[in-house]
Amino acid sequence: MLSLQGKLNSQHVQTGLLEALKARECISVHIGQAGVQTGNACWELFCLEHGVGPDGVSLDGPTAPNCREDPFNTFFNTGSSGRHVPRAIYVDLEPTVVDQVRVGKYRELFHPDQLISGKEDAANNYARGHYTVGKEIIDGVMERVRKMTDQCTGLQGFLVFHSFGGGTGSGFTSLLMERLSVDYGKKSKLEFAVYPAPHVSTAVVEPYNAILTTHTTLEHSDCAFMVDNEAIYDICHRNMDIESPGYVNLNRLIGQIVSSITASLRFDGALNVDLMEFQTNLVPFPRIHFPLVTYSPIISAEKAYHEQLTVNEITSACFEPANQMVKCDPRHGKYMACCMLYRGDVVPKDVNSAIAEIKTRRSIQFVDWCPTGFKVGINYQPPTVVPGGDLAKVQRAVCMLSNTTAIAEAWARLDHKFDLMYAKRAFVHWYVGEGMEEGEFSEAREDLACLEKDYEELGQMSPDSENDDEGQEY
Repeated sequence: MLSLQGKLNSQHVQTGLLEALKARECISVHIGQAGVQTGNACWELFCLEHGVGPDGVSLDGPTAPNCREDPFNTFFNTGSSGRHVPRAIYVDLEPTVVDQVRVGKYRELFHPDQLISGKEDAANNYARGHYTVGKEIIDGVMERVRKMTDQCTGLQGFLVFHSFGGGTGSGFTSLLMERLSVDYGKKSKLEFAVYPAPHVSTAVVEPYNAILTTHTTLEHSDCAFMVDNEAIYDICHRNMDIESPGYVNLNRLIGQIVSSITASLRFDGALNVDLMEFQTNLVPFPRIHFPLVTYSPIISAEKAYHEQLTVNEITSACFEPANQMVKCDPRHGKYMACCMLYRGDVVPKDVNSAIAEIKTRRSIQFVDWCPTGFKVGINYQPPTVVPGGDLAKVQRAVCMLSNTTAIAEAWARLDHKFDLMYAKRAFVHWYVGEGMEEGEFSEAREDLACLEKDYEELGQMSPDSENDDEGQEY
């Protein structure tokens, strides 16, 4: 027989275990201008979803989050004063963009030490972000990361927001990812990356930065969700009738995607999906970790009044190339895996019939060696919209993450631009002047050529050739 004290102790241990199982914290790291501004849109949305005011105080009263069902602590750490602090770090090598957060609407939400900025920027130069200027602040950033991980009971992983084309977004991100791999090897590292647009570019040297950062982070990142500004710009223009979309419009759309991907960590649902599940279902080989993101419905309030937006319709819209976040055509490639993340008023029966209908289409092809293809998540929390924003308030939405060989088109476009400049060694002296070796350029380019080839081979691989090599195992 257990004594009363023994029973209490064992109950206490069980409660502790349950708490630890429930806690699945994620730390977000927002790097460079793109990362910080995307972060602003994301935290604005998360605060609305969880009922947290701009000062970190719960809008339902100080004790509200603890009474809720949702694992609130995934994204917020509740301080002793009852304030909710995002598990996020903002880093930029120059102060301007982070200063806007320091004086903006959400200035009281963040701990001052979470907003880290240097004195001089990376000047669109990967080498400055990775070797010279970035080196000066990396230790301070890692120290802050360590403090934040100490506050977690069951850290699940890191979400890293950055751009491929900027100096800080490319160079500093790759430096940070290397350090995170060393210190937190087993934890998931997911990237949300702004990929260089096909026609519009904000910097001449974007192809250099993008290919150097992809090469460096390829081994350190578990999954990278790419979005390209031009694709989102077109979606805003076409679907929401915004005459000239600005970064706030684009970033709020990215915020909805990040929210959908992480909703199952924060709210209840019929089929919950966590970070590890994404990787297990979306990444067939370690290097092939660049899923294509599609979100539906993206629709303005005026249009939404006249639309039904059934589960069938929104699922079907995800397979339209016009709704993708990166410009490439999946009809030219084959799908390896699809992860459908539904939220709101959705029941499994409707999802099954919608997916069955998709499977009958000739234009949607899966690789021979992956017959099942679909992973589904259903979450009961409907999408939240930002007051005064462009998106209509809808009852249900879906975010599709699909690993398709068509994304190789995007890499091929970038590689071609890289080759045109590198053949003349244009702009290379800026990188070499910051202590980088020219050999790193050709090494990175070879790695990307291999990545393109990997995608090509996966599209052609037949199940028989796979069995020839591995048939002995069984």
